[in-house]
Amino acid sequence: MTMKLTILGSGTCVPRRDRNASSALVQADGRCILVDVGPGTLRRLVEAGFELSDIDLLCLTHVHPDHVSDLVPMIFAMKYPADRRRSKPFHILAGEGFGRFWEGLRRVFGRWIELDEGVLHIHELSVAGRDAIEVEGIRFDTTPACHNPESIAFRVSDASGTGIVFSGDTDVCGTVVDLARDADVLVLECALPDELKVDGHLTPTSAGQMATEARAKTLVLTHFYPECDDVDMASQCRRHFVGNLMLARDFMEIQVPQ
Repeated sequence: MTMKLTILGSGTCVPRRDRNASSALVQADGRCILVDVGPGTLRRLVEAGFELSDIDLLCLTHVHPDHVSDLVPMIFAMKYPADRRRSKPFHILAGEGFGRFWEGLRRVFGRWIELDEGVLHIHELSVAGRDAIEVEGIRFDTTPACHNPESIAFRVSDASGTGIVFSGDTDVCGTVVDLARDADVLVLECALPDELKVDGHLTPTSAGQMATEARAKTLVLTHFYPECDDVDMASQCRRHFVGNLMLARDFMEIQVPQ
């Protein structure tokens, strides 16, 4: 049995034609799972051949705007047109405290983002340590990431045990390494080249080190700022990682396992 990973957004908050803000789509056991929903995700989803009604679950790594800005348009769109109003369950998985964030959005937007009773299900996962939940037959293991207080990384596993790990935004982080042990695919943010390292984000070298320690079979680097364009990011990563390496681009499709 295989899973399929589609990169919908390989960029950041910086508007670009070729790199949308953060989002990825996982197809597993008949379910469609979005990981983050940065601005422009809904358009990328349609361009990739999917409908909003295809999405069963949404995983949010943290609530920075470049990871959640299409959340309100997404829920709003689920209400219209009336003859296609969302009726099947929609699940949001996020770190503890997301419920307060959602209530704040409801105070601002009111009924425009209120779905019918029993449709929206919010699941909060621990930001203090490892956690796990099974939803719609898919297993999600999570752990705190080293970025924001609400940041969590996700491991998405199908019935066969095949797993894809998403770091979300993070700095070098032992908990993420532990979550990613022997992962079929490890998707790590890699915001800037080694020489431009900033707190809270990875570079190619640090990402390569984490992937090697985790024994990940395939490493996908993503979340590139424009400064990455003129640097050989793969060569920097290869200083420490010798496995299968991919530099994400929008609409890239990966069969898992390969």
